[in-house]
Amino acid sequence: MMHRKRWNIFLIMILTVLVGLAFFTNAQADYWTALPPYNVLWPLWSPALSPPDPISGVPTPLVNALTRMTILPVQPAMIWDPASPEANNGPLPWLAYNAPLAFGGGLMIWDQYYGMRPFPPDYMLDPLTGGPLPIPLPLAYSLLGPIEFEEINAYHYLLGNLVYANTYGVPLANLLTPQQFWGLPPLTVGIY
Repeated sequence: MMHRKRWNIFLIMILTVLVGLAFFTNAQADYWTALPPYNVLWPLWSPALSPPDPISGVPTPLVNALTRMTILPVQPAMIWDPASPEANNGPLPWLAYNAPLAFGGGLMIWDQYYGMRPFPPDYMLDPLTGGPLPIPLPLAYSLLGPIEFEEINAYHYLLGNLVYANTYGVPLANLLTPQQFWGLPPLTVGIY
């Protein structure tokens, strides 16, 4: 009888640990969230774009929808269509910027293939109505890993900022740096 009681306690402990690990893993597993109405993915892993809620610690996107008229509180933002038909060499994220009102306002995206252009791209619009045509997302899209720094490197990020700043006359100091976007400490220059 005593042996069976120990076995039950052991099973309860194992189950408690497994449930706790499953809960912790699920709480930490979401890297992306889909924003309506187009279903583009917004990074939950960037502290600049999805700061942690002060109480729960859960990353919370700065915006809850993304349309042509969305005004980003910080820029550039990164948005991603993981199955973009426009990407020749694999899916790349877009950097999103606010177009100044003097240039018509609205949301602009930049990528290294097509440059600066209005959001949404044509393939996200219904050809008959002009309304949103949500992109189909892969199963478990929220678990797709963060885009590696090598894939969307500082060059891509800084070039987007330079193109935007040059096109619209916005000071670079008003734009997020790659370090801020990725949540890395600022680079320091030492005197040797």
